[in-house]
Order: sequence, then C-alpha cells, then structure tokens
Amino acid sequence: MGWISKRLYNALGWRIRGSFPSSVKKMIVIAVPHTSWHDFYMGLIFRSVLDEEINFLGKKELFKWPLGIFFRSLGGTPLNRVKGQNQVEQISALFAKKDIFRLALSPEGTRRKVDTWKTGFYYIALKAQVPILPVTMNFKDKEHHIGNLFYPTGDITKDMIELRSFFKNIKGKVPENS
Repeated sequence: MGWISKRLYNALGWRIRGSFPSSVKKMIVIAVPHTSWHDFYMGLIFRSVLDEEINFLGKKELFKWPLGIFFRSLGGTPLNRVKGQNQVEQISALFAKKDIFRLALSPEGTRRKVDTWKTGFYYIALKAQVPILPVTMNFKDKEHHIGNLFYPTGDITKDMIELRSFFKNIKGKVPENS
C-alpha cells in the first residue's frame, strides 16, 4: 500500500518538508488548517508515505460492524462522546493503554474558519505527558511541513502563541477557512 500512496502523493504534486520523529511512540500530531473533507484522505496518504502509525479518533458509532474493521485498520480509535464526560481524561487515558499512540487532531475542531483553537489537544498532551508535533496541511504549496516536537509548559497563553506561529500564512484546501 505504501508504494501506491507514494506514487499517488507524488502524482498529486505534494511533498514533505521536515522529518517525522519515528523514535517517539506517543504524541499528539496537530494538523492545521482543517478546512475540507479532503484533509482526511490527504492525511491518510501522508501517513502512508511516511510509513508511520498515526491514529485518529471517531465517534464510537462509526466503529460498529462492518465499518469498524475498516476504521480500525486505518488507525482509528472509537471515542464514547457521552455528554458531561471529561473527554480530556478519557483520551489521555488511551495513551497509557497503548504502546504506540500518535493521535492526530485538528485544533480548530471544525472545517469552518475560527479565530481561536479548541484547547483540548493541549490539555490532553499535558495530562498524558506527551509532546505535540505540528504538521501543516498546506494545499496552496502542496506541502506537509513537519515541525519540531513541542513540549507544553503549562503556560497555555505562551505555548499557543508559539504553536500558532508555526502555521502562519498556511492555506488549506478552502483558503477562506484557513
């Protein structure tokens, strides 16, 4: 499957800048900007080209038979989204249960334009004591730029400024939502 993905990725004109920290088995990968449904399959192709295990979450209803087998094979993990349940606690607990868990999340939380990111990814990283890896989804330049691992300090204001600066001027598939 990897060689097909590499050929498709190259045929589409995409490239990767930076290197994936393969030795780090647990992290949160934030992919920004998230502006279109195209981000999902481009993320899967990107992951396949890297030949790395990168996971995602989905509502538990998606993981029922027969789709559950498919989503799990892609690295998906079901999430029980019960109202009033602490999602940060639930998701950070997944890191303790798995040997390798590199969770891809979109800080925007939606494909629409937002002025502020949701902070769950940050608090999950703090609670699970894992680094954050920033990765661009730059459709304008057809590039995935892999940044350096970022270790949250607990000063969310300062840390968010630093993380967001990595994504300055990056355009998604739907530029007006970037």
